[in-house]
Amino acid sequence: MKVWVNGGLRDADTATISVLDHGLTVGDGVFETLKAVQGRPFALEPHLDRLVRSARGLGLPDPDLDEVRRACAAVLEANPMPLGRLRVTYTGGLSPLGSDRGDDGPSLVVAVGEATPRPDSTAVVTVPWTRNERGALTGLKTTSYAENVVALARAHRAGASEALFANTVGRLCEGTGSNVFVVVDGRIHTPPLASGCLAGITRRLVAEWTGAVETDLPMDVLRSAEEIFLTSTLRDVQAVHRVDDRELAPAPGPVTAKAMRVFTERSALL
Repeated sequence: MKVWVNGGLRDADTATISVLDHGLTVGDGVFETLKAVQGRPFALEPHLDRLVRSARGLGLPDPDLDEVRRACAAVLEANPMPLGRLRVTYTGGLSPLGSDRGDDGPSLVVAVGEATPRPDSTAVVTVPWTRNERGALTGLKTTSYAENVVALARAHRAGASEALFANTVGRLCEGTGSNVFVVVDGRIHTPPLASGCLAGITRRLVAEWTGAVETDLPMDVLRSAEEIFLTSTLRDVQAVHRVDDRELAPAPGPVTAKAMRVFTERSALL
């Protein structure tokens, strides 16, 4: 396995950054995860645009996107696989212990791991913790991911693959690594960005291609929605067949099944 670290490819067992990197010590970094099919990254440019937005949100210098593109291409060429999870990580770099950044500049790491196709449907749980729709990191894809780790572990213990959050005012927000859509009266809805959810790349495409509308939704819509589905770069469009103890059948339902078909057809043209 070959990994790109700060300017070039290295063997995975020697691909290291400093233990004093700010991304490690305080979670000062941003990242993107992309689906790669037969060595081709999906929606690379929108992901790079979001990487820049996230970096600016943390006050990091803009990443050198030409280097990021070279790194992605080199990693995918060096590690051929049918379906991959391509990860671009950009951090505050070598820094003193504490919250202050150092002067050495950011670190860039690009790696890929094998992925498996997702099943057509999955189970999710709701969790008691909230997303802060007014926080300094709201809308940024940062490496400060520990609350997602905790919530996802809870989901796994319940036999689910994802956990869904409300925001601080009790409105439906997002999953640990996905956006959520619901079907109400035959119409597709998804929480607005003002809810605190991440501006998912797949979320945007699905909303555009299906006519889904952004709607401020109560958390209990999950108890009554006709259909529910998730979107993310590796899930694409995935139906939900269980939320907590509520079973949804059939899953995928007709609206979700159509959204899945539309996404498959349209994304193949990108």
